[in-house]
Formats: sequence, C-alpha cells, structure tokens
Amino acid sequence: MSDILNDVQRRHDFVLVFDVQDGNPNGDPDAGNLPRVDPETMHGLVTDVCLKRKVRNYVEAVKGGAESKYKIYVENRGYLVDHQQRAYEVINAKKGDEKKVDEAREWMCANYYDVRTFGAVMVGKKGDGYSCGQVRGPVQLTFGRSIDPIIPMEVSITRVALANSGEKPRADDDKAATGTMGRKAIVPYGLYRAFGFLNPSLAEQTKFSSEDLALFWQSLRDMWEMDRSASRGFMACRALYVFTHESKYGNASADRLFSFVTDRIHKLQDVSTPRSVHDYVLPSESELRGAMAEADVANVTLDSLVPLPARTRAVGV
Repeated sequence: MSDILNDVQRRHDFVLVFDVQDGNPNGDPDAGNLPRVDPETMHGLVTDVCLKRKVRNYVEAVKGGAESKYKIYVENRGYLVDHQQRAYEVINAKKGDEKKVDEAREWMCANYYDVRTFGAVMVGKKGDGYSCGQVRGPVQLTFGRSIDPIIPMEVSITRVALANSGEKPRADDDKAATGTMGRKAIVPYGLYRAFGFLNPSLAEQTKFSSEDLALFWQSLRDMWEMDRSASRGFMACRALYVFTHESKYGNASADRLFSFVTDRIHKLQDVSTPRSVHDYVLPSESELRGAMAEADVANVTLDSLVPLPARTRAVGV
C-alpha cells in the first residue's frame, strides 16, 4: 500500500464493491426484516449505519481493549452515557460542568476510534449530564445500492426439536414433531456498491491519523470475515477503488471519479440472472487509469486495494 493512501492531508474518495449470496445483507425492521429495497426500482439497499457497524466490530476485535485508543463508543448493546461519564472522570470534571465540554470532546476523539472517524453526537442533559459535545467525522459513507434489481425471498425453515415438555409429537410421526416453523429472508444474489469520502480538514480536527486511515482500509477489506452469520449467507468485499487527490480540497469532483467505476460495472452480455460475481465485469486498475488519462483527470491517483476475484472476466486485464 502506497504512502499517499494513508496521507490524511489529502482528500480521498472511494468506491466499495461487495456482494451477498443466499443471505440478508441488511434487514428492514419496518418490512418484517426483509432485505432493504428501493420500492420503485427494486434495487437492494444497505445502510451506511450497517457498514459502519461492521467497521466498528472489526476494529474492536483486532485493536480493542479497555486501555486502547481504539475503543468503540457505539458498542453493541452498550450505554453511551457510560463512555461520556468515563471522560469526565478522567479529566476530573463534575457532572454538568459545561466548561469541560471541549476537553471531554478531545478526550473522546483521542480514545474512541469511531468518534474520531465517523463523528458522534455526545450531548447530555444541560447542566446535569456528561456532555461531550458533537463531532463531525472525517470519514463518511453512503448507502450501498445493488448494481441490478434484486428479488427478496422468504424461505420456510423448520426445527425438529421440541421447545419444551408441553409440546407433544404428532401421533403419525414416528420420529419427532416439527417443533417450530419459521421464515428466513434472503437475496439469492446481489452485487452492491457504496461510496465514501475522507475530508482532511475534519481529520485534522479529530486527530484522525495515518495509522487510523490504514486501519480503515483494512477494515473495509476484511470486516466481512469477522461478521459471519447464518442470516447473512456469504458476503465478501469484491473491489475497493480509492481516488487520492493531491490537494486537501480535491482536484476533481467525486461524482466524476465515481462514474469511471460505476459506468464500467455491468453484467456479462450472456447473463440474464446473475448468481455470482463471475457474472459481472469489474474494471481493472489499469483500465480505470487509462480512462482517467483520456479524460484529462490530473493530480488524482487511483489504487485498487482488493484483487479482482479469480476467474472474473474484467476489462483491461
């Protein structure tokens, strides 16, 4: 990985490509936990919150610890106020002391990876709480959206074990009664892309470091391996394209840079119903660099941080 990829004084825009096979990448609680979809186009959706949760879980697993500077503020089933109270205890501030908010915010940024990365709202009851202020994070993600429409499915499942002694086997069943029937929501296959951004000015404010950025790239590549679940089927990162600008303010619009990637991801001509990443064309690093040169995009470098899947028929390879 080149040094400029971890340079927090440069603006970075990136495209994350991932897929799901026979699983639910992000259930919608308002729709019976079915996979999220755009109801007008039936494209699949994965929220930014879902992606950030995976990053948090990965960082906590590989770097976390009570005394680590990689602690996680938004923990699974954790109490946010406990972390804010700890900040007040460390800086010797009293509950409700409004004069200590800035110092508490700096301590939270220094000790909690997700606060200095994604930002957080850490307010408390005015005059009677552990307020640590608000932080606008340098790293932001969009929703993931599938390349093609998906068809969410519900599959019936059964459990042969009985839940308790009050359940009796059927008289015509010489083995065991079906204890419970349920349903499992899945997407047979979907290839998704999400966009992300790093703002150097905000990184300076939260003290987001080059080490933090390197860990973030690592998280995007490997977080799927730490997030295995029967409900999610098989999910994997298929590509990660990072555009690095020479200037902290950017040398080209993110929309223009992203279009180099999105315009070149498509199904193979002989595929009507994709069922794996091998049914798609993914652009290679050399192809994208060539397209950028032809379009006179200057002072922006491209790096592909994930090797294209084996046997994927990519253009430009």
